[in-house]
Amino acid sequence: MFEVLVYVYENYWQADACPQLDHLGRKLSAVGFDPEEIEQALTWLAGLNVVAHNAQFVDDSQVSPTPKLSWSLADGAGALDTVQSSPKPQSSTSLRVYSIAEQDHLGAESLGFVSFLESAGVLPATMREIVVDRAMAVPGRPVSIDDLKIIVLMVFWSAGIEPDALILDELCDDNRERVAH
Repeated sequence: MFEVLVYVYENYWQADACPQLDHLGRKLSAVGFDPEEIEQALTWLAGLNVVAHNAQFVDDSQVSPTPKLSWSLADGAGALDTVQSSPKPQSSTSLRVYSIAEQDHLGAESLGFVSFLESAGVLPATMREIVVDRAMAVPGRPVSIDDLKIIVLMVFWSAGIEPDALILDELCDDNRERVAH
């Protein structure tokens, strides 16, 4: 599946330039990819499209600080209702706690890499959640660091954002060939 995703990334530099999934499937088949890999990649890309289009990139100035709470006495029993307002973006002082399932599926190395990208200011909270969602959609555990890098690239690709050269180098670099000095 990841070979197909890399092919899509390399041949369609922007998600907007990518054909509809059924047409893309035919093109991938003509190139010679395995039908099962194509199906897995198209399913994964469809999920990415859904998650990316539902992601709300919220401007801090348009967000109410907290959801409003109201107390109602229905049938003699008190009930606390939350009136939902616009979603609140993650604060710079907040902490993302990963569930046991996320920790097991992603593994320590991949979670460390996500943390590295966040601390470098490259991966905002909204995009991090998309990365985690798409990594959780990948079969097998833990997700390898190389596969996670492809997932991060595809999330940037779907958002129409080209990472700067240093981050792109980090995402495309094979760490196994590095020699420590």
